[in-house]
Amino acid sequence: MRLLCLLLLVSLGLCAGSRARDWAHHGASMFADLSVREMKAVRSYLHGLPELGLTDASSNTLKKNSILLMELHLPRKHEALRALDRGQAKPQRQARVVVLFGNQAEPNITEYVVSPLPYPRSHEVKTFKGNRPVKFESRPITLSEYDHMITVLEKTSTMARKLLFETTGGFSFTNCTDRCLTYSDIAPYGLGPGERRSWVMLQKFVEGYFIHPVGFELLINHQDLDPERWTVDKVWYNGQYFDSVEELVRRYDLGDLEKVKLPDHDDNDLYSTYIPRGDSNTASDIHGPKLVEPQGPRYHVDKNFIEYAGWSFAYRVRSSAGLQIFDLRFNGERIAYEIGLQEAVAFYSGDTPAAMNTKYIDAGWAMGTSSFELAPGIDCPEIAKFIDLYHYYDTDKPVHHRNALCVFEMTTASPLRRHFNSNFKGGYNFYGGLENTVLVVRTTSTVGNYDYIWDFHFYQNGVMESRVSATGYIHATFFTPNGLNYGTKVYNYVLGNLHTHLIHYKVDLDIAGRDNSFESIDLKYVNFTNPWSPEHRVVQSQLHRTQHKTERSAAFRFGKKFPRYVHFYNPNDKNKWGHQKGYRIQFNSHAHSVLPKGWREENGISWSRYPLAVTRHKDSEATSSSIYAQGDPWEPAVSFEDYIRNNEDIVNQDLVAWVTVGFLHVPHSEDIPNTATPGNAVGFFLRPFNFFDEDPSLASKSTIIVRQDQDGKPKVQRWTPEVVGHCVSDKPFFYNGTYGGV
Repeated sequence: MRLLCLLLLVSLGLCAGSRARDWAHHGASMFADLSVREMKAVRSYLHGLPELGLTDASSNTLKKNSILLMELHLPRKHEALRALDRGQAKPQRQARVVVLFGNQAEPNITEYVVSPLPYPRSHEVKTFKGNRPVKFESRPITLSEYDHMITVLEKTSTMARKLLFETTGGFSFTNCTDRCLTYSDIAPYGLGPGERRSWVMLQKFVEGYFIHPVGFELLINHQDLDPERWTVDKVWYNGQYFDSVEELVRRYDLGDLEKVKLPDHDDNDLYSTYIPRGDSNTASDIHGPKLVEPQGPRYHVDKNFIEYAGWSFAYRVRSSAGLQIFDLRFNGERIAYEIGLQEAVAFYSGDTPAAMNTKYIDAGWAMGTSSFELAPGIDCPEIAKFIDLYHYYDTDKPVHHRNALCVFEMTTASPLRRHFNSNFKGGYNFYGGLENTVLVVRTTSTVGNYDYIWDFHFYQNGVMESRVSATGYIHATFFTPNGLNYGTKVYNYVLGNLHTHLIHYKVDLDIAGRDNSFESIDLKYVNFTNPWSPEHRVVQSQLHRTQHKTERSAAFRFGKKFPRYVHFYNPNDKNKWGHQKGYRIQFNSHAHSVLPKGWREENGISWSRYPLAVTRHKDSEATSSSIYAQGDPWEPAVSFEDYIRNNEDIVNQDLVAWVTVGFLHVPHSEDIPNTATPGNAVGFFLRPFNFFDEDPSLASKSTIIVRQDQDGKPKVQRWTPEVVGHCVSDKPFFYNGTYGGV
């Protein structure tokens, strides 16, 4: 009878596990990015509404009503959980659509929620928390606006053609062939709300033009929707300011200012190119190590649902901000409902106007849409599964990004755990080891000069890592002697400007359920009489736990002492040993604040005050930033500080951790030609803390145990094939790199 009951319990457990898996798989599509079919249907629906008066985004006029952005609108959490935890019907899919109404007496930005998909029939206005309005001037710059900016640059550079030609050694902005100038624009667009003025700096249009400034910068006022009324408000040349291009040219021709003459340009000695140079003793006629899958992949991908070694989750790449995962489970138990990138900023310092005004807030450039093609064998191993992405941003039809996300399993080339147990007689009692393999989900964002590599790593022992690696070209400006206070000279007339990268994540934890609490754990010294030697005293560390009961208590400021452990746990569920089941967040970061609290542009990134802040989950607090923060950081549409201002109770609640990681980058000569990834990766780990009864990677069959038999010969115990096999892809390298409408 006892055996029968035991078998019944095992059977029920297996059924429950299978059911949980099926429900997770069933619900994953709720989080899938909009399909091409859905995007086209939404566009057709909105363009069919006469009252909106929509026209094509590609139209050259700025006085138009057009769609800027289209992406998935997430369901409410409690509705999604009914499908994920009970197998109930999924909520209808919806689209978030941003419309620029420029052809109105009062131009405005309006967001709509369009539903149901794939056959939309209705729409409603979507507002921000507190019904905060969005200024039309805070909109991202569109391709049409850039076209008009180029027209201004053409007129301006024509006026200064002689100056530019002599300065650069034969480069010009117009009527050029192989010696052309290009430009980079700086943000935010002005010095206060309602402005739309951009500093623009000219550069040589060569490979890696970001590090070829020519010492010519313009302040273009492009606030008016009639480009004919745009003006050039300031000009900077070689450390000097001028009120107009005409004034600069006049004084240049008179010879009463210090002129610049850049070194002669040599295409064969281009310092910004990737073409190899210098000596290397590594053989070039053989390939380096490759990652292989001897018997094929051990993970499973079904549309946007992924399973691997006990893990399961759904993913999406949000067009506005980038990579997110949902319904993260290990062995069927949910650890997090949502983990996703919110924002990435790079705040600079410098001596030129472009440098001192550069405060990039990358969601304002639709960071998620800059997920371009990944190169096999470089960006991801050749054996990776490559997945296409589709975005709808500043376009009239969905844009296809081929092979823009990859999934692969890799070995870290170090053990997950190991032990050599010596017998201290020249032998051993046993050796045990487990190889460390990890599943990686990766995409990239190339936002102008910088490339970010976004990773989620899933380990066999229930640890998840979120990592970003920064590479690409530095944001360089024209060298002036005073510039050495703000960076490093990296080439003739080139200053690499110091800057701080900050990355913000939303981590909606559901540790064994939604009712969670939060504590920090530190150490304190205790001093007491030694119980076995009373004439002595013992000084040692003791655990010191602080339960944080309110949001303000759980908002840790940069510059203040940060706890050793930050621990999220379920006060109502314990493991076998009586400890509350929990996970902790472990930081890999060197971040610090970028501006004093409340200082102008800092208001738009108030999340950057905190390496960690903990709030109660609210559907109305879905994101910490917006695509408008770049255009108006002074009075932002989304103010993260509002999320903790009401100081709500966070004990036994549905909690969200908001995590900031980053690093200071002082450029140096080794950043030429561009920045390498080693040392430039930051992120955080989610690590189980009494969530399991023991290390769950014990389930891995990749363990090897070696013991000595009676004759001293090694006796190997393993659970995987003895012979690995020989397997390397014979497919040639292929890379296309194009993307376009579908």
